Amino acid sequence: MILGAGKGIGKDIAFYLAGRGATISITYFDWPEESAKTLEELEKLGGDHLAIHADLRRPTEVEKLLGEISSKFNGLDILINNIERGGMPVVHGEYTSEQWDLELETTLKAKRWVFKKALPLLKQSGDGAVINISSIAGLVGRSGPAGLVFNDGYSAANRAVSLLTESWAREGAPEVRVNELMLGFFRTRHAEGTRGWKLLSPGERQAIIAHTLLGRSGRKRDVIKAVRYILEGGDYLTGTTLRLDGGYVLGGSGVPPMPKGVL
Repeated sequence: MILGAGKGIGKDIAFYLAGRGATISITYFDWPEESAKTLEELEKLGGDHLAIHADLRRPTEVEKLLGEISSKFNGLDILINNIERGGMPVVHGEYTSEQWDLELETTLKAKRWVFKKALPLLKQSGDGAVINISSIAGLVGRSGPAGLVFNDGYSAANRAVSLLTESWAREGAPEVRVNELMLGFFRTRHAEGTRGWKLLSPGERQAIIAHTLLGRSGRKRDVIKAVRYILEGGDYLTGTTLRLDGGYVLGGSGVPPMPKGVL
């Protein structure tokens, strides 16, 4: 089950897993044009794939979602906990109470409700896996070049996701592995292909790229490789955060030459 798969990275992960032979269930909520295109592409795949429109901030809709999956598939092996909402300061400006609530409820609360309801099904599989998708906003907040992209509430929610990852790894063990994939600036997620990126000046965009040690934003293949490793190669990996940010968190400070010393 891949949350928030109507477009972007969630969609990329979903179709990658389908291509590997998985039967997928995806959720979508807004972005109607992009989601409609995704549903068309999913239908062309054939098979028993499932797409469900749901507002996962609401526990009743989460219950319904897991009920449909249990009824149709009688089990669940993988949960990609991708749902989030990050209002860029460059887009939204000063916070409203409604925007703050939307970011916390979507990025944090919805992840929690889905995991709790999905855990019994994941345990039944005997070899379940959960990937919580998060953001380096939880580490850097509104500091440096990222300050125009990461809002306060979104940053706070992502820091909390890391705590939940560790707690859920304890709850899931030994049948379910729970890990976190913490993303930096990616195309269609915070960087190119987002409306906020377009609002930044060329200098502001370049400052973000220059702050990233590898000198570029992330790409689809970078995420897919990381997901594949966690799911297929990380049999002994649980409660861990894999930071995939091209070195953004380490950027901005160089390493000075070693001084000659006095001895």
